[in-house]
Parts: sequence; structure tokens; C-alpha cells
Amino acid sequence: MKNKRIKKYIVSFLILLITNISLIFIINKYEYKTYTNNYNNKINIIINNIKEKYPNIKESDIIEILNTETNNIDILDKYGINDNNGIIENDKFNNKITIIFLLLTILFDIIIILIFYIYDKNNSKKINEITKMISKINNRQFDIDINDFKEGELSILKNEISKTTTMLRQVADNSIKDKINLKDSLGDISHQLKTPLTSITIMIDNILDNPDMDEKTRKKFLINIKREIININFLVMSLLKLSKFDANVVKFNKEEVYIKDIIKESIKNVSMIKELKNISIKVSGDNNIKLLCDYKWQVESITNILKNSIEHTDEYGIVEINYSENKLYTRILIKDNGKGIDSEDLSHIFDRFYKGKKCSEDSIGIGLSLSKTIIEKEGGSITAKSTPNVGTIFTIKYLK
Repeated sequence: MKNKRIKKYIVSFLILLITNISLIFIINKYEYKTYTNNYNNKINIIINNIKEKYPNIKESDIIEILNTETNNIDILDKYGINDNNGIIENDKFNNKITIIFLLLTILFDIIIILIFYIYDKNNSKKINEITKMISKINNRQFDIDINDFKEGELSILKNEISKTTTMLRQVADNSIKDKINLKDSLGDISHQLKTPLTSITIMIDNILDNPDMDEKTRKKFLINIKREIININFLVMSLLKLSKFDANVVKFNKEEVYIKDIIKESIKNVSMIKELKNISIKVSGDNNIKLLCDYKWQVESITNILKNSIEHTDEYGIVEINYSENKLYTRILIKDNGKGIDSEDLSHIFDRFYKGKKCSEDSIGIGLSLSKTIIEKEGGSITAKSTPNVGTIFTIKYLK
């Protein structure tokens, strides 16, 4: 940028300098030609007078006189011609040229002064505009048009401020949205924690208030308390994971891993709830297919989807997992034969804390949101298709 500015100033200066030198050269040439004509006219007059008074004089003698290099200033002094007083026409012309030179110099200086004055005035005007704009931006007034399509450093500065303003406007809008989302999230978290904690409190009070409670009932209460604690733990862990993504502190350690290993580990994570409902999980696919991803987070995302499918599937139901690849993408398909999802709920199932009409009591509404976040962070996409009372299909794709 600095070199460009210096180059621009040098070019402008050279143009003015060349223009001034050209004018001076033209005037000097004109002056020299005029002097020469004046001297030649005087010599012509002298020769003609000599020929009239001395008709017998030879032209060779006149030429010899003219070409004589003797410099006898004393003779010229007798006729009033010396260094300070040349031919009258030349003196007059010299005075005229001197005035022209003076006027040109003054004009040249005025032009330069005007150029710098106009440049400085325009810059001052732009600086004042930029100062006012920055003042408005500081007062959080972002609805100002400061795009400048002209050239120059200040125009570039205005355009950069415009980009910054757009970014600040987005940050301000996002900040408002974040506050609203935080408020809603805190409300949802409070509700999600309040329900199991209330249930735990009631069951513990029942146990404490009934010391003679039969063992079967006591065991049932303890199992329910454990289940609620597991749900709370899952909620807290999921929230911590989501908060890491929201804060952009998650670093993915990508490596080539077999999809079969991801599926195997995910199934292991849901084995308890799978066995409680006697759900069968069938897996199919090419065991040699690999995926470039973070193994730990990919297992997390698949686990949450499987957990959702199992929760929405009746006892003795089936969940199918198929993985394949082609030249364009690698695909993981998870299908269940459960209750399905209503059409009005389908577009919201990846929203945080969203619970559809057919959600189980243990559902928290955060697992699918976390899965979608992980998959998209890894450069993939996830979609869901469902038919009530038939089942749901989750399709995950990673473009190659």
C-alpha cells in the first residue's frame, strides 16, 4: 500500500515536472528564434545600406566581413550597443519573456498549491465523515451506508470500516440471539433437572417415611432413583459437550478409522437400554470402509442416534444399521421399526431440548442436537425420514 502511494506521488510529480520543462523548452526555442530573426533583420538592413552607398563592393568582401571572428566591442559601444543594451527589439522581447516566465512560475506554483489544497480538503472531509461514522458505530448505530467505490487510501479505510461494521452488526444480532437462547436454554435445563430431582426427592421421602417398607417396593424405588440419576448425569454430560462446541474449544483429532469399529463401540454404549427393551440391532456393510474423522466424537454422535431409535422402538423391536460408500460419499443409515415421528415434529427433532409427542419419559431432547452438531463439525450431514407407526430412518453422509 505504501509503495503504491509513493508511486502515485512520483507519477504526479513527474507529469507536472515534464509539463513545466516542456513549456520552458518551447519558450526558450521561441526566444532563440526571435533573437536570431531580429539579428538577421538588422544585418540585412546593414548589408542593403552598404550596397546602396557602395555599389562597387563585392559580395565576397561582405561575406568576409560577416565571417570575421574579431570581437571588437568598442566599435559597438560607439553606436550605443553593449552588454547592457542590445538590439532594441531583443530587449523588448527579453522583457516580455521574463514576464511570461514569471507568470508561468506563479501559475505553476498556484496549480501545485491548489492541487494539494483540494487533496487536503477532500481528505479532511473524508476523515470527518469517517470520524462521525466511527462515533455512530461506537453508539451501536450500525445502520449506516459507508461503502465507497472510489480509489484512495481513505476510501479503502472506509470500505474496511464497512466490513467491520457488518461484522459488529452480526455480532450484536448474534449477541441478542445468544441471550435469548441462553434464557430459553436455562429455562429448559431448569425444567429438565427439576423433574427428575423432584421425583428422586419424593421417592427418598417415601423410603425415609416408611422404615417398614417391604423389600420389593424399596428396591423398585432405588432402581427408579438410579434411573433418574443416570438421566441427570446424561443431561449434564451432554450439556457440557454442547457448551464446548458453542465455545469453539473442541479440537477434532482426525484419523482414518473403520466404520465397523465406530458402530461396534456405539452399540456397546447402548447395550443396557437395548437389553432392557429386548431390542435387536442388525448391522450390515463392507468391513473395509474407513472414515476420516475423530473416533471418540463420531462414536458419541452414533450412540445418541441409536439411543433415540431404541427409545422410540417398542419391546422386541429391531434397529438396522447399514454403511456403504461410493465415489461421492460415505453413508451410514440407521433404521428402526418404532412409533415413528409426526410430520410436525420431524423438522424440529434436531433442535435442542425439543421433545415430540411420542417421546419417551426418559427422553431429554438433547442427544440428536449434539449428534447433528458433531456430524456437521466433521463436514457431514444428517437427515431424518419417518412414517408414523412404521419407523424412522436417519441418513448420515460424508462427502469425499
